[in-house]
Parts: sequence; C-alpha cells; structure tokens
Amino acid sequence: MSTRPGSGVSTPGGATHGPPTALIWHLRQWLGGWPPASDLEVVGASQRTDPGWDGQLHPVLGVADPMTGAVLSVPPAAADDVRRLASSGLDPLLEKVPELVGESDRSTYRAVFRWTTDPADLPEPGEWVLADTPGLPAWLRPFGGHVLVAADPDGTHLAGVGVKRHDLAGHELAVVTAPPARGRGLARALVAQAARRLLRTGALPTYMHDPANTASARVAEAAGFQDRGWTAFGLGERPPEPTGDQGTP
Repeated sequence: MSTRPGSGVSTPGGATHGPPTALIWHLRQWLGGWPPASDLEVVGASQRTDPGWDGQLHPVLGVADPMTGAVLSVPPAAADDVRRLASSGLDPLLEKVPELVGESDRSTYRAVFRWTTDPADLPEPGEWVLADTPGLPAWLRPFGGHVLVAADPDGTHLAGVGVKRHDLAGHELAVVTAPPARGRGLARALVAQAARRLLRTGALPTYMHDPANTASARVAEAAGFQDRGWTAFGLGERPPEPTGDQGTP
C-alpha cells in the first residue's frame, strides 16, 4: 500500500482509488478521527481546545463525504451532549451545536471542501515572500511563513495566496485579488502554483469556499480543485463587540 502523502490508496495492480493518503492523515489530525464509523460520527477531540493555525480556538469543525458519512469534531466535554442529538441528522444538529459548546452567540457555516493532487498546468505569476514583508496587504500577515504574491513591476500588489497550515499533511489555500487586477486569471494561476509547491513538500493542498461564492468556485475548478461533493462545516466568526457608539450600556 502506498504511504506517500498526496498519493491515493494503491491496489495490488497499481491503480488508485478513494481519497489520497495525505487527506486521510490530515482529517485524522484536524478533526481527531477519519473515516467516519457511521453516517454522522461525533468525535470529542482535544484539537478543539487547542489553538488552530491562526492562534484562535475552533471549537466545532467537521467534514462530510457523500460516500462514507460525516465527522463532527467538538470539545471532549461537549461530545456526549452532542452525540445525544446526532440521530436528528446533521442540519438540525448544526443548529444546536453552538449552544452545546458554549458559543451560543455564533452560528455554523457550510463550505465546499476541495483538494487536489493534480493542479492545473497554468503560468506561475507569483513569488514566495515572507508574510511580514513590508508593503504586503494586511490580510496576508496572519498566515505567517511564506505567502505567494503577484505584483506589478512597480511593486503594486495584484493578488496573493496565504496558506493555513492546519497540520503537516493538510494546508488550506486562501486567495484574494485586488479589484483592479480581477479578470486576468491571476487567482487561478496563483492557486495552482501554490498547490504544486505544497505537493512537492509532501502536503496536500485543500481549498474551501461558501457554496454561493461562484467566483471562488470557478477559481478552484480552473486551478484543478474538483468539486467531489464534500462539505466542511464549523462556527462562523464571532460578532463584533458592541461599542459605545452602538448604544452599549
């Protein structure tokens, strides 16, 4: 059996099937368990009480594969309460999960979950630089390490890709294009370029987007990230703290 990250599961005849090995490794580390043992498996995972790639806590995370089921990862202290409601199905459960994990002021999100082992053969318009390089947009700085950027000869930033390094096997790509540079195909080219580099390092590139974000879906498809019907879910951002200007007592 193949054990190289990024490869599929090899059969004796050499053919591959199923998700790549690196994806399985990633989901086991990220969620605390994979594959699911049932249509909806609730896992109490210490990862939900440890800081994630951004230094923040992510108390609810999950992934669903239409062929094998879903894993919902929650803090160990909340796992039994969540399991008792799992028979109601994923959608009703996601409505109740924020309260069960002590995050009643937040709501859950659903996202299309993609990965690739074969990025599109596109030009490479970007350069890898440190995230704290002067002149980069502020949104790239939280990623840390190296980020991929495309710029005009005068240094004007056009587009960039940050890498959410969830674990050794799974690295999620995020891309933003400056409004004046949109329509040039920079986003798809940068995403494919970043994916090729990650694969060379042994990591699996993943990509997530809102189901309604058709522009992001087109970028993903063009870069070689197929929609296989997988979804991810978790807690959305906290609402901003009210200020005195908003009439706070």
